[in-house]
Amino acid sequence: MRVLLAGATGAIGRPLLEELRAAGHEVLALTRKPAAQVPGARLVVADVLDRDALLRAVEGISADVVIHQLTALSKPPARYADMDMTNTLRTVGTAHLLEAARTVGARRFLTQSMVPGYGYADHGTRLLTESDPFGRRREGKVGPIVAALHSTEQQVLTADGIEGIALRYGAFYGLTGSDGVIAALRAGKLPVPRDGGGTMSWIHLADAAAATVAAMDKGRAGQAYNIVDDEPVTWGQMIAEHAGAAGTRPPRRLPGWAIRLAAPYFATLMVDTSMRVSNLKARAELGWTPALPTYREGVHAPRA
Repeated sequence: MRVLLAGATGAIGRPLLEELRAAGHEVLALTRKPAAQVPGARLVVADVLDRDALLRAVEGISADVVIHQLTALSKPPARYADMDMTNTLRTVGTAHLLEAARTVGARRFLTQSMVPGYGYADHGTRLLTESDPFGRRREGKVGPIVAALHSTEQQVLTADGIEGIALRYGAFYGLTGSDGVIAALRAGKLPVPRDGGGTMSWIHLADAAAATVAAMDKGRAGQAYNIVDDEPVTWGQMIAEHAGAAGTRPPRRLPGWAIRLAAPYFATLMVDTSMRVSNLKARAELGWTPALPTYREGVHAPRA
């Protein structure tokens, strides 16, 4: 199939491009940078937030599938404002990409979502599934983030004439997704809460890419899938495992209020949020299982 991939130069875009090509698919890489290097793909140059320019760029192009993996995150977000542009890409950008999908004649559209859309809160020990409430309106500074995740899902899953699928990824790590963690550890700038912090469901970027290709082939239209590994783990355990693998000092342990002062959004994830998310639906319907089922295998996996 011919796939129009938005976000081909991002953290998940790069391994996803390799997975698509390995599966025999042709990739059109949508980028706003004319000089972008995307080996193995044909460039389509446009800014997705410029609707008219985007539609002009895809005029005369045909594709079977559009995959939306766009974010504006070059490093882990520390403050709520760091999420603003990504929120716009998930709201306005999704709407423009759906128009582009119709222009190129795509029948399928996959969009990136994330498990924090279940809510920045302590969800206890119960496994969250796709039937749990997602994207509920939230007050406060996390409200726009959750609303943007809800927006991209609803636009795609209810789009007329398009088989829409939403992929609710766990927190990314591995490959380039671990670069920021390791750099911060080496600089002594990545503390963890004294109690280890909340529990999060994670996914290695290589497994996230493989699951995306499986969803493109086998996912059911109008469905969302949790793309997470088999073992939720605390932030303290995950970051300590990175420190051991990279040979850095262990992370400093600080009270939650101190982390909140320095990185309020990151503290919302690390201190206030705890969730365990099930991948059983993705396993059953996509024929996918994580090759790196826990963080212990994933953190120590080869990076190339």
